[in-house]
Amino acid sequence: MTDQRYATAESDRPFAEPARLDLADPNTLRQLWDLQRASYVVEARLIGFDGLPPLLESLEQLRACDESFLGVRDESKLVGAVGWTRLPSGALDICRLVVHPIAHRRGVATVLLDALDSIEPAELTTVSTGTANLPALTLYRRRGFMPVGEQQIAPGVTITLLERRNASAPQSIRSL
Repeated sequence: MTDQRYATAESDRPFAEPARLDLADPNTLRQLWDLQRASYVVEARLIGFDGLPPLLESLEQLRACDESFLGVRDESKLVGAVGWTRLPSGALDICRLVVHPIAHRRGVATVLLDALDSIEPAELTTVSTGTANLPALTLYRRRGFMPVGEQQIAPGVTITLLERRNASAPQSIRSL
């Protein structure tokens, strides 16, 4: 019973505005790694596959990734993060969106995606998630993403590829 009360108390805590994460900071890196593991364990259960690359990623691999990150903290720790890159075409690729299970259904993912849209407007944004991850698919569809394909990652396990076109984004796509 104590654990349930603790989880309820945890889920009611307010969270801060999204901020950029500096993976050169060992504490931030460890918090992101821990958050990522907690989040992807849930997705692994939902899709029936525990071989998701982020679950196998080391701290060093995470630090070396070419992604930029925004994170959301509650009073004590990182509870959500989004990582992205710009593709050579100028499209924005959301590489990972993770929310700690204690913060599910509190709007953390929406706040992160709103902040990302604000600081990185794009004519085209791409993302993928497990086809059986219905909460993630619902979130992305609500935000205007449309499925454009599926990819098998293991026998009986697929990910859905999604895209969103943004007519209000600048028409010129910058190349990196």
